[in-house]
Amino acid sequence: MEAVSYIILIGSTLLIVSVLTSYLALRIGAPLLLIFLGIGLLAGEDGIGHISFNDAGSAFLIGSMALAVILFESGFDTKLASYKAAAWPAMTLATVGVAVTTGVVGIAAHYLMGLGWGEALLVGAACSSTDAAAVFFLLRVGGITLRDRVRSTLEIESGSNDPVAIMLTILLVEAATHGLASPVAIVGELVLAFALGGVMGLAGGWLLVAFINKANFETGLNPVVTLTFALFIFAATNVLGGSGYLAVYAAGLYAGNVKLRGALELRRFHSGLTWLSQIVMFVMLGLLATPREFAGMILPALGVAVVLIVVARPAAVWMCLLPYRFSVRETSFIAWVGLRGAVSLLLALVPVLGGLENGQLIFNTAFIVVVVSLLVQGWTIGTMARALELIVPPRRGPVERVELELPGNADQELVAYTVHAKSPAARGQRMPRWAKPSLIIRAGAVVPLHKAKPLQPGDHVYLFTPQHRLPLIDKLYGGSRALDQNDREFYGDLVLSPDATVEQIAEMYGLPLSLPNARLTLSDLLRNEFGGSCELGDRVRMGGVELIVRDMDESTITSVGLALEPARVTSRRRPLYQRIADIGGRLHGWWNVQSFRRWKQREKLRACRPATPSLPVTEPVHDERMEGRTEI
Repeated sequence: MEAVSYIILIGSTLLIVSVLTSYLALRIGAPLLLIFLGIGLLAGEDGIGHISFNDAGSAFLIGSMALAVILFESGFDTKLASYKAAAWPAMTLATVGVAVTTGVVGIAAHYLMGLGWGEALLVGAACSSTDAAAVFFLLRVGGITLRDRVRSTLEIESGSNDPVAIMLTILLVEAATHGLASPVAIVGELVLAFALGGVMGLAGGWLLVAFINKANFETGLNPVVTLTFALFIFAATNVLGGSGYLAVYAAGLYAGNVKLRGALELRRFHSGLTWLSQIVMFVMLGLLATPREFAGMILPALGVAVVLIVVARPAAVWMCLLPYRFSVRETSFIAWVGLRGAVSLLLALVPVLGGLENGQLIFNTAFIVVVVSLLVQGWTIGTMARALELIVPPRRGPVERVELELPGNADQELVAYTVHAKSPAARGQRMPRWAKPSLIIRAGAVVPLHKAKPLQPGDHVYLFTPQHRLPLIDKLYGGSRALDQNDREFYGDLVLSPDATVEQIAEMYGLPLSLPNARLTLSDLLRNEFGGSCELGDRVRMGGVELIVRDMDESTITSVGLALEPARVTSRRRPLYQRIADIGGRLHGWWNVQSFRRWKQREKLRACRPATPSLPVTEPVHDERMEGRTEI
């Protein structure tokens, strides 16, 4: 009994220290996950705590459960709109990118560490997966607002590349212990794992939603149901031979994008549970590491880390994103944000559990790679996003909103706002009928609606509204902010109606006009330019100015910006076929110039007698598309 109490005391103390140090980490900008890992090292066998923990099996069990919880929450918080914007590039990174990274890092581990090819590739496989916990945390909690397509690509990749890396690691361990299976058997096993994982995940998510919506449990019991369902789906899929990690992510994705009773409370519960899972997993893995074993292999391991960050990840990203519509800066940022974390350490435990001779060396190498990745990439993610000008300036000021879900199946929510001093509501703007409050509390007392006009800053207003109208109501009760110079570079100097035609804008501002586009609205023009999928900040050249997607309501463009002096952020996304067309245009223009020069030389030779060329030749016209600009 006393030993159990000591264990609980030590565990709770480590959790308390982790929570308290997280406050300091946020103040100095340190990656929190690195702090949790450091606490585990300090408390470990070689640290000040001298806690001896070397049970790899228990660590893998606890880490797998924690990762299942994290993946369920990441799927639960991911909107299907993100997949519409970035599904294909993210899935390419999660499959081809993992394979490329494994190969490049494996080559580095083979030559730098003297490992055999099988064990070297195991190092590559363990380090091939970006960590969902690290990426989701840094993007969502770190105060970094990225463009939708970039953020969605990183989040979907980090949530979906774990199953690929896990299957690759297991196959390599089996090959090292029992010999390499036939290619047909390997492909069949991979197809079965992913197909079964996807089917089990979607079926489990549907069953979870149906169970909660129809069972009508007490509100406090719903989080217990979702947690147990997530772990059941994860374990059952693994037992049947599928990918449990893919299944639990798919189940969360389904449950988070349909009508689910108590969804708001469930999101709060799983957000807190994910924090706990991250702390437990990183502290435990820090306890498992033995720093004194790093002395003889730290330099080769640092070399592997450098190859991963500087060579393997950029090569994989540039190769995978080449066919998609990403600018150079967007691709560079995605290549930099390839954070490694607990997933790499869990995968590095598989060789240890498999009894490989150099299993502990593989784990130690992965540990050093993770520390370097969190230090170098995790600490500079905000700096890199600002340097590459990928942070989206906020269009509105702060919004203080609390959502309360109503019982039953009513498609309404009770929303409480605190009226901001610079909001349209506080300035006396007339509220539409669907945005008028049902209750107003001023200075702690309920004020009748007819006596509360006009609304005052600090008033608490309560109203019933459907979910889809919340962004519109945010604009009325939330703060507004004036655009500064950096915002104008991103959103433009003037605001245009999306229903205005290209012909009207060209005539108003004296801009060049292309007749096929003359009757298009600005909204249609931008959608045609970007294949029907626009996001804030997308822009297209029109003579000496640029048209910019300034504001959107879901997928509808609600305002268009006009930049009078196009900024450096104007490099637009261009698909692979457009790049090929540009190269072809350059070659064609060069050939025309050479042909013209040869014709002039022939004319000089025949200058003694008059001659008329059989075909008229004109100098090639400079095409603006050669510079990545489109003339409207």
